[in-house]
Amino acid sequence: MMQFLQKYLHEYQIHRNRLVTKDGHCNIEFGHVSYRKCFAFLFDFWTTFVEIRWRYLLVFSTIFFIGSWFIFGLLWYWIAQSNMDLWWQTPPPDHMPCVNNVDGLITAFLYSLETQTTIGYGVRLITPHCAGAIILLVIQIIIGTITNSVVCGVILAKMSLPKKRSKTITFSKTAVICMKNGSLCLVIQVANLRKTLLIGSQIYGKLLRTTVTPEGETIIMDQVNIDFLVDAGKDNLFFICPMTLYHVINKTSPFFEMAVDTLHQQDFELVVFLEGTAESTSTSFQVRTSFIPREIQWGFAFLPIVSRTKEGRSPTSKARENCKCGDLHVEPGPPSDPSACASVEQLSEQH
Repeated sequence: MMQFLQKYLHEYQIHRNRLVTKDGHCNIEFGHVSYRKCFAFLFDFWTTFVEIRWRYLLVFSTIFFIGSWFIFGLLWYWIAQSNMDLWWQTPPPDHMPCVNNVDGLITAFLYSLETQTTIGYGVRLITPHCAGAIILLVIQIIIGTITNSVVCGVILAKMSLPKKRSKTITFSKTAVICMKNGSLCLVIQVANLRKTLLIGSQIYGKLLRTTVTPEGETIIMDQVNIDFLVDAGKDNLFFICPMTLYHVINKTSPFFEMAVDTLHQQDFELVVFLEGTAESTSTSFQVRTSFIPREIQWGFAFLPIVSRTKEGRSPTSKARENCKCGDLHVEPGPPSDPSACASVEQLSEQH
């Protein structure tokens, strides 16, 4: 039990220390922000409501609707009281009510709810004898229509957020450093879980670390560009099956000075970005993930996850074979060639 608790606390501390979590959320917190700056979120209320969590949006919407129904219910109660329509009042014999069967606060609230939600009147309905009641009816219908449109727009906007598409793009949980095409490379795998393609896909990375300039200035979050390549090219990728990304570790790479015995002692965070446009919705989105030194394995290689099968050929082209994609292996497997490990160790010594 204690070992499990210690492991959980250790993983939680690592999660808090990351700038970008594995699922792409930025772990940042703003400090020393004056309260006046917080009102800027209210002025940009549309973006604020689109970005808040669903539970908060549902709570705010419920409170707003019930509050508006109750406020207009008080106004209808005030009109009924002014016209002596309440049950405890004594109206004249020829009395004509403003709203039939609204004789208390509860019935006024119910009439307000029926008016704003347009569910249809039952025994409670307005009469043409009170001009104030007619004006209030028109105002409530207009406000109700606007509020319904805003809430429905926010819900539709949240449901169609581009980041929802990014949930179907998954990266490997670990990265590996191994030999590829005769060079030492940092290798990552990424997969598209949907059959729809991504248009204009671009992949790049940022290495975040703390550096000290020759002038003695400490840069807390120094960003170094990391270029990733795939066998099909760098831009406009045909992202239909899982792909393997690799970064060539040469003299210009920030990983050039690292070795197998010093890699996990480093203090950095590698953030990988994938940008593209969804084919079905034409919305642009960005997928992010990060790797810390303990998540980079030296001297290992990923197991093959893409194979070809002759089953299910396209009827229009017999020469075309379908791509069979397996699960994205998050645990790197050992290299198939034993000499590859020796080459990695030799290159690490040269570094």
